[in-house]
Amino acid sequence: MTTGSIQNKERFLNQVAKSLGRERKSTPVVKPIWKHQPQHEVFKGFSQDQLVDVLKEQCTNIHTHVKEVTTASLQAVLDKVVVELNGKSIVSWDDPRFEEYGVDDYFKKAASKGVNIHKWNPSIEEENVKIAEKADIGITFSDMTLAESGTVVLLSDKGKGRSVSLLPTYYIAIIPKSTIVPRMTQATSVIHKMQKERGKIPSCINFISGPSNSADIEMNLVVGVHGPVKAYYLIVEDK
Repeated sequence: MTTGSIQNKERFLNQVAKSLGRERKSTPVVKPIWKHQPQHEVFKGFSQDQLVDVLKEQCTNIHTHVKEVTTASLQAVLDKVVVELNGKSIVSWDDPRFEEYGVDDYFKKAASKGVNIHKWNPSIEEENVKIAEKADIGITFSDMTLAESGTVVLLSDKGKGRSVSLLPTYYIAIIPKSTIVPRMTQATSVIHKMQKERGKIPSCINFISGPSNSADIEMNLVVGVHGPVKAYYLIVEDK
């Protein structure tokens, strides 16, 4: 991929400042430190087990199925969910955690039984999206998980296409228990830290809270309108 260059940057910014009727600002923006930060007090001191309880309770509100597993039982539970959903085709990320947690071994067994398995392949670009559109099930790992809202946070990367969680009929998120944090406050702190340490963050960060749903003006909720109609969270005891 060819790296682009920025043309006429200074002239453009000078024109913006002029249109706003002020001098051009050239000093970096300093993040303020607020005296009162109540957002950090929510679920403060909760253990991972307590956060799991909060997450499970919230998932009942967002129509999301939750199963707690160990690394040893993950394959069997995953197989049970796939069979329950009558999954004949699966699309997943190309993510080292699939091998680390034994999911790649499950994929081999499923493939031997006729299930079509596809891992996101950057070399075939848009073809991945077409495969995801036709897949029964999309499976990803959660990079962070917000207990308060039942939200999985997915950080895109070369092998971690966003279509995997958005286009298939059903979605399964594998959630290492250690990734669960209280709420958005902690997730944004991690993202800010990532930017500070690496100088960049993923080009796309998805926050997914269960299956897709929508409500009309009369607040009649319909689940599965424009994305996965069912979502499963598999919480793995990883420590």
